[in-house]
Amino acid sequence: MRILVANANTTGAITELCAASARAAASLGTEIIPATPRFGPAVISSRAENIVAGHALLELLATHAGMVDAVLLAVSHDTALEAARQILPCPVVGMTEAACLTACLTGGRFGLATFGGTETYRERIAQHGLGGRLAGLTGIDATPQDAVRDPEGVGRKLQAAIAGLAAQGADSVVLGGAALAGMAPRLQPGSPVPLLDGIACGVRLLEMLVALRLPKPGLGSFAAPRGREVSGVDPALAALFRAG
Repeated sequence: MRILVANANTTGAITELCAASARAAASLGTEIIPATPRFGPAVISSRAENIVAGHALLELLATHAGMVDAVLLAVSHDTALEAARQILPCPVVGMTEAACLTACLTGGRFGLATFGGTETYRERIAQHGLGGRLAGLTGIDATPQDAVRDPEGVGRKLQAAIAGLAAQGADSVVLGGAALAGMAPRLQPGSPVPLLDGIACGVRLLEMLVALRLPKPGLGSFAAPRGREVSGVDPALAALFRAG
């Protein structure tokens, strides 16, 4: 099984963090293929950047279409998730989607700790239909770049945030951020509740989906587009719109 771990940021160090977490979670025989887009924001921190990153990510995925068995979006905003799920012939899972769905299997409500602002995460969790299961959101005073440079310092800030979310009623906590990939095992011994790494959860969910061999929808909004002309984009992406 070949799983593409696709970052939507152009920071290669974050891609490597995600790939390492994915390999640690993968079953024997699962190959992890990391990929970084050729253009876009270094780190997504605004709605506008997320739109640009979505285009870059779809282009990246199109170049791997038909060559991988599944795709994990290694971006905590689950950037372009629905579009990717529509145009690609294989299962696609977003890392935050995967962590939040898994969190629902560990208890009643979950929390999410991330960098900086939290409102876009609240919106994304609601889009996944899980707003009623959310106990709280906390943004720590740190950046993804800080997590790469000083993981121990960021880890200490996360521990305080995790404790606060547990006090609010979270039965588990999602670590929301691709730059936090692989940090959950290091922080778990000091946490009062289970910690969920979206990369690890996503790999395991994708292995299940591939094993189930479910067909792609042939009707509805997630059926592959056919006969659509999109100009000015990478030829591989344009081909997916034309041929489905």
